[in-house]
Amino acid sequence: MKLSIERSTLLKAVGQAQSVVERRNTIPILANVLIEAEGDSVSMRATDLDIEVVDKADAKVERAGATTVSAVTLNEIVRKLPDGALVELTDDGASGRLTIEAGRSNFSLATLPKEDFPVMASSEYQSNFSAPAPVLRRLFDKSKFAISTEETRYYLNGVYMHVADSDGGKVLRCVATDGHRLARIDTDLPSGAEDMPGVIVPRKTVGELRKLLDDDEVTIAVSVSETKVRFSTPDITLTSKVIDGTFPDYTRVIPAGNTRKMEVDAAEFAQAVDRVATVSSERSRAVKMQLDEDRLVLSVNAPDSGMAEEELAVAYGDEGLEIGFNAKYLLEIASQVDRENAVFLFNSSGDPTLMREGNDTSAVYVVMPMRV
Repeated sequence: MKLSIERSTLLKAVGQAQSVVERRNTIPILANVLIEAEGDSVSMRATDLDIEVVDKADAKVERAGATTVSAVTLNEIVRKLPDGALVELTDDGASGRLTIEAGRSNFSLATLPKEDFPVMASSEYQSNFSAPAPVLRRLFDKSKFAISTEETRYYLNGVYMHVADSDGGKVLRCVATDGHRLARIDTDLPSGAEDMPGVIVPRKTVGELRKLLDDDEVTIAVSVSETKVRFSTPDITLTSKVIDGTFPDYTRVIPAGNTRKMEVDAAEFAQAVDRVATVSSERSRAVKMQLDEDRLVLSVNAPDSGMAEEELAVAYGDEGLEIGFNAKYLLEIASQVDRENAVFLFNSSGDPTLMREGNDTSAVYVVMPMRV
């Protein structure tokens, strides 16, 4: 194998691949990236047996071939090469080495046989559809903060992507919850997604997927089966196993009867919560909200470190209410709001609170209160 490729193109492809590789693995080949060169392109493939990413890039291929080499080492070398350099990769099968040349730099890395590299079996996908990158980015970005990190309830360690019924008909919906807060985000159902099975996309996959969604112009091809999900752009294909488990019936915890409505400037609210939470003890991080007519007082009373209080003007016309929340949860939910105003719907100090962006019901958040 012999090819030459522009440094920035190579860095992007290797960077995407090496982020999937598990740092601590017991199978040496899983630390490697599979480099396959043919025609006028080169592909970089990496896997941790649960996720596989393939990144294609343009290259001048003199001699087609394939080999595997340490993903992290290759990424580090390419990262440190001067910008604009032309990188030449040459694999000599007999010596089991890959030579990397750029300008006056020369590296030789140990390789492992390409035959040992595990390629994820391609499954039959029940549903295939396409969606613009900004649409998928909104679905996952706004829901991923609520993914649980508790290993015991493994079925909550991801984002539940499924087809759901809403007031305006069927929607593509992403839901995440950890039992303390919940995010439910809807978008119009793309054509072809009607028969999609509901799948739980793992946390790591959601993180890797984010890199595919940065370009607003790109359309993502999505394929879903009971066991796998695949996201593809013209250059990158990300395939992942889905979490084998049943996502709980989240509709039961979304309150329908909350009538006390408070409207507040989302940015002001987030900043005020952040300020008063400064004095709270790390363990509880509880913030008390006191609501009276058109007035909200945020307060923290931490006996060991001090107290803080801040008043905000809000739109609120119901009877007074005192309710406490974990400051971190409040901040994370408030930071999801793209519009100017956040609307909170309360029932009582012991019931879950609903939050949405203005009158938009396509993004709904639920947060459980705390005793304060």
